[in-house]
Amino acid sequence: MNKYEIALVLNAKIDDEERAATLEKVKGYIDRFGGTITNIDEWGKRRLAYEIDKMNEGFYYFFKVDAPADAPAEIERRLRIMEPVMRFLVIREEA
Repeated sequence: MNKYEIALVLNAKIDDEERAATLEKVKGYIDRFGGTITNIDEWGKRRLAYEIDKMNEGFYYFFKVDAPADAPAEIERRLRIMEPVMRFLVIREEA
């Protein structure tokens, strides 16, 4: 198992229920592909460094995950097509 960090920026214009549903979907994808979440760091609504889709703010979330080597590619494929996800990044952490 490798250690990964998944950074998500969600659309700031979605309501709380949709944001919670999106986070549950992401957690489900991590579980489905053999990963376990060790920590979730929620930064809340922050100003973006640059405008994305005419928006200046987004909700930031950082997941610490233990997962097999093939899991990040599958998780990225799912995140890429999720509507509320504005940006994401999956990074392997060094041991």
